[in-house]
Amino acid sequence: MTNPQHEDPLVPEPPPVRGLAFKAALLMALTLLLVVGSVLYVMFARGVFEPTQRVVLIADDAEGVTVGMDMTFAGFAIGRVARVELGEDGNARILVDVAEKDAKWLRSSSIFTMERSLVGGTRIRAFSGVLDDPPLPDGAERTVLRGDAAAEIPQITAAVRELLENLKAMTQRDAALNQTLANLQTTTEKLNGPHGALGVLTGNEADAKQLAATIASANALMARANALTARLDSLVANADRQVFGQGAAPGEGSLLGDVRATVTQLNGLLGDARGSLQKVDAVLVEAQGIASNTREATTDLTALRAEVERSLRQVDSLINEINRKWPFARDTEIKLP
Repeated sequence: MTNPQHEDPLVPEPPPVRGLAFKAALLMALTLLLVVGSVLYVMFARGVFEPTQRVVLIADDAEGVTVGMDMTFAGFAIGRVARVELGEDGNARILVDVAEKDAKWLRSSSIFTMERSLVGGTRIRAFSGVLDDPPLPDGAERTVLRGDAAAEIPQITAAVRELLENLKAMTQRDAALNQTLANLQTTTEKLNGPHGALGVLTGNEADAKQLAATIASANALMARANALTARLDSLVANADRQVFGQGAAPGEGSLLGDVRATVTQLNGLLGDARGSLQKVDAVLVEAQGIASNTREATTDLTALRAEVERSLRQVDSLINEINRKWPFARDTEIKLP
């Protein structure tokens, strides 16, 4: 038998590592440096090292507000809650640090709100309506307007209950709304009836029929009046065309123009006849005064008489033409003096 204490080991022991303690210390230093660098980067990214401006927000309740909470402007975080404390007047004081590069959005007229939703957390928001106002100074104190949705639940519940009661009262059998709907249904049936709106206006079918008949008669009278007006217009236009020549075709004279021309010719012939008669009178006087020239006077008298008769025949033909064309005195007769 062999003694186990004197047997050689199956696995040889590894040789010792040189500088193990130094390497471990170096690894720990690198790890610590990496952690510190990460923390510094996060702090730099969150603006810890940037110069800030403090704004103090005063609220009657700071429930839900925590240190590190963001204050937003137009959806972007411009500040962070640094501390929450209770003031001597019993109001909560929320100290918010705003980066100087973002402080330009806060003005003296800015409004700050603290909204608390039903399921979400609390949000602090800033609003600036006029950016031309003076900037908000450092350390300024502003009162926060609260918008608590949970506080409005009792009011909403009361309003809904009142609305349901009003709706129940309106839908009862003897409610005024049912009577109004019944009247509206009756009116709709009358509108859909044979007389339509006339049945609604008159109230009964007999009056509606009488009114419809009256309207039909009035329409017939209007049609006849329109036809008569058209005929009168045609007659007036025809009279204007025949008497005054308005609208006549080229070369077609008017009756009034023909009468005027005929009267002008008649005046000329009457003037000639009057002159011939004056000559006859002068010749007769001369014949009575001069007996010796009886033969010559008789010859002149015969010629003058023939001229007068010719003029009278022309006058008679013109008078007949006037009696034929004159529209207002067709049966009248013009006699010479």
